[in-house]
Amino acid sequence: MPPEQPPRRRVPGPARSGSGTRPRPESRAPQRPAPRPSGRPRRPAQGRARPGTRTSRRIRLGSHRPRLRLVSLGLTLVMLVFVVRLLQVQAVDASAYTAKAEKNRFTSVTLAAERGEITDRAGVALASSVDAHDITADPKMFTPEDSRVDNAPEQAAALLAPILDKEAETLEKQLSAPRSRFAVLAHRQTPQVWNQISDLKSVLAEKAEKARTTKGADAPASVLAGVFQEPSSKRVYPNGNLAAGILGYVNADGHGGGGVESMLDKKLSGQDGEITYAHSGGRRVPTAGSQETPAVPGTDIELTIDRDIQWAAQRAISEQVTKSEADRGYVIVQNTRTGEVLAMANAPGFDPNDLSQADGTAMGNAALQDAFEPGSTSKVMSMAAVLEEKAAVPGTHVTVPNRLHRGDRLFKDDIDHPTWYLTLNGVLAKSSNIGTILATGQLGRTQPEANQVLHSYLRKFGIGSPTGLGYPGETQGILAAPKDWSTSQQYTIPFGQGLSINAMQAASVYSTIANGGVRIEPTLVRGTQGPDGPFTPATAPKKTRVVSEKTAKTLATMLESVVGDEAGTGTKARIPGYRVAGKTGTANRVDPETGRYKGYTASFAGFAPADDPQITVYCAIQNPTEGSYFGGQICGPIYKEVMEFALKSLQVPPTGKTAAPLPVEFNPGE
Repeated sequence: MPPEQPPRRRVPGPARSGSGTRPRPESRAPQRPAPRPSGRPRRPAQGRARPGTRTSRRIRLGSHRPRLRLVSLGLTLVMLVFVVRLLQVQAVDASAYTAKAEKNRFTSVTLAAERGEITDRAGVALASSVDAHDITADPKMFTPEDSRVDNAPEQAAALLAPILDKEAETLEKQLSAPRSRFAVLAHRQTPQVWNQISDLKSVLAEKAEKARTTKGADAPASVLAGVFQEPSSKRVYPNGNLAAGILGYVNADGHGGGGVESMLDKKLSGQDGEITYAHSGGRRVPTAGSQETPAVPGTDIELTIDRDIQWAAQRAISEQVTKSEADRGYVIVQNTRTGEVLAMANAPGFDPNDLSQADGTAMGNAALQDAFEPGSTSKVMSMAAVLEEKAAVPGTHVTVPNRLHRGDRLFKDDIDHPTWYLTLNGVLAKSSNIGTILATGQLGRTQPEANQVLHSYLRKFGIGSPTGLGYPGETQGILAAPKDWSTSQQYTIPFGQGLSINAMQAASVYSTIANGGVRIEPTLVRGTQGPDGPFTPATAPKKTRVVSEKTAKTLATMLESVVGDEAGTGTKARIPGYRVAGKTGTANRVDPETGRYKGYTASFAGFAPADDPQITVYCAIQNPTEGSYFGGQICGPIYKEVMEFALKSLQVPPTGKTAAPLPVEFNPGE
């Protein structure tokens, strides 16, 4: 039976207003409320409190649905941005991003073509290429973050400087380059240099590995870990300074910087190749494959030079330049029948293997690049014009006074002498300036007409024109038009002053006489051979007839008098067993620094055997200051030494018969 509920007190309610209400009695006994049907206590109505009692208020929360809608909308917008960007990357700009990714992933490296070899006419190497290494570095690997060393560039530079022969400060700047992943520390280093660096890298790598086992990942890395090598090639000249003036050199970019190396650079260089490969962190990924375009080696060049004759010529001119304390000198040896240059020697020279020790003024080819007044060796052209124009013959009498007044000048010979009674042959043998002026004056009815005729022959001999070699920096000399000849030039040009030539032009003049009056353009290249192709001979040189064969033979006989006759100026050029034709030259020299005459140019030119010419030798020495300055005295012996060596080297047999001498003087009483 449920427990009995306590009696409830009835609280009187407010009095009702209005009519018809009954007045409430002043007092009334309390009444017990009627029990509820069930046994549970009655719960007051929700939200409604009884008057006179305290109840706790409940906080009504806002609806969560608006917040959910806002979050959903934000997430939708974010997802929409991602979807749009994804569509742009994968659909709209897919190819552009793919190309960019490939570009960043793959790198291309140039494969240097092997430079062609330069040889002499017998195939002996004068210039070749050997394996070398470009020493490179990744500057990022020298940062404190990658190397875990505060001063990695400084330490690495100190180690590399003595090996690469470079300043440590320069290397440190290269290794500290900001935002750079590649730097070339040194070009074309020998395998020995890279082996030194590689050995040093191995030692430092072992130390770094040991430190890592004890200190963990924070241990310093090897300071040379970021140094690498790229395969390259290095130009070498096995014979040192031999023929350096002809060969030239290769500059730091691997291209010809002078001489044949520059003249034929395109053929020698070949065609570089390229390899493209994937990389990661600056290192090649070997499993990702690669694409390679092989390099095409350069063409080999065979010169007309004979190494042995070149050596003999270079030795002879070097010794005489030193002995005479001269500025410089040159010797040219040429095959008279083919025009091929067998030797072209300069002194002083340079060693193209070590340009750091070379004198800048000696790094060219002075035999082709110097322009100078030839002096009396030029008289052979004047005599050729006189003979060809039939103005005189070898026996024509020429009376030569001690002085000759022409124009505004008084002309003389190299030595004072009484009046000479010479034949035209004697004028050439004794190298008389006055006699030459008198002889060339017969080329025309007037002096201007004679000038015009002489000028035409000088041009046909190649004076004032390129030699045809195509050599870089070659001078074509200076030969003014006849109308521009000054009063003095009208009379000095016949004996070799007032015009300028180079040594190759001078040699070519004598080769023309030796070749029966036909000028053959000099050649320096005998042929070429590609990487896989056969030997290709050079194009045949141009030939031009200058004088008749009869005139050329007469001149050859006259030139023998210069060497063979005791009255001649070239007796020191005699070679036992051979008939020698030659001419001496001693000219006032124009100082290239001041433009004024200072010192002399001594020279000698000739060919042998005179009766069957095969070889021409030309020698010139600029500004000899010790001993004699006459061409016959200091260049005659060089001519003899070089010519004798060349004749024996080429196995040219001695002359079979002696020459019939031409008269040098005449008796005025007869």
